[in-house]
Amino acid sequence: MNNYTVLVVDDDKEIREAIEIYLKNEGLTVLLAGDGVEAIERLRESEVHLIILDVMMPRMDGISATFKIREQKNIPIIILSAKSEDTDKILGLQVGADDYVTKPFNPLELIARVKSQLRRYVKLGHFEGRNRTIDLNGLTIDQEAKEVAVNGEAVKLTPIEYKIVELLMMNAGRVFSISEIYERVWQEPCYNAENTVAVHIRKIREKIEIDPKNPRYLKVVWGIGYKMEK
Repeated sequence: MNNYTVLVVDDDKEIREAIEIYLKNEGLTVLLAGDGVEAIERLRESEVHLIILDVMMPRMDGISATFKIREQKNIPIIILSAKSEDTDKILGLQVGADDYVTKPFNPLELIARVKSQLRRYVKLGHFEGRNRTIDLNGLTIDQEAKEVAVNGEAVKLTPIEYKIVELLMMNAGRVFSISEIYERVWQEPCYNAENTVAVHIRKIREKIEIDPKNPRYLKVVWGIGYKMEK
């Protein structure tokens, strides 16, 4: 985990510093910010590979910051939330977060999620048969450049969205259950992941489909899962 930088954003100084200690113990470089405004400033100043971002903060909260960051960068974002309600988690995922951890959190769980996200980010596209271009009736994926395009127009995807698209495109026509998608992409056991996967599928459709309500590429097979149409 050396040579990777994590930005920790939380208005609670003690929480920031506690997370910093755990991350540094893993050999990671750590930057700190007290709110969303400071976070965006840090991103302009330094190269960052992952962000841990609290939801409730002054000046600019975590949801607004995630939305702003996603306009420019696709680095992994882990949301920290003091709320346990699904609505808070889903909102974070809807605006582009890749994962969430509910406060109070187990530091070992947070570190495990950080490592998992970093592995996916720095090894993005490392499925068997990478370094190829796949074309499905105008939807293309360049696995070497990690780029997706529709009719030649580049589509900006988050790391998780890219992994879902890549998985489905490499297995076009095959139906994947929600649990299969979650376990293949998130690389951890599936537990109550229906909302998480559904949110990402909806965001992907909004980006690759002309009419997301009548998708041409990413199809649902009711009661079973999702597939990418050949």
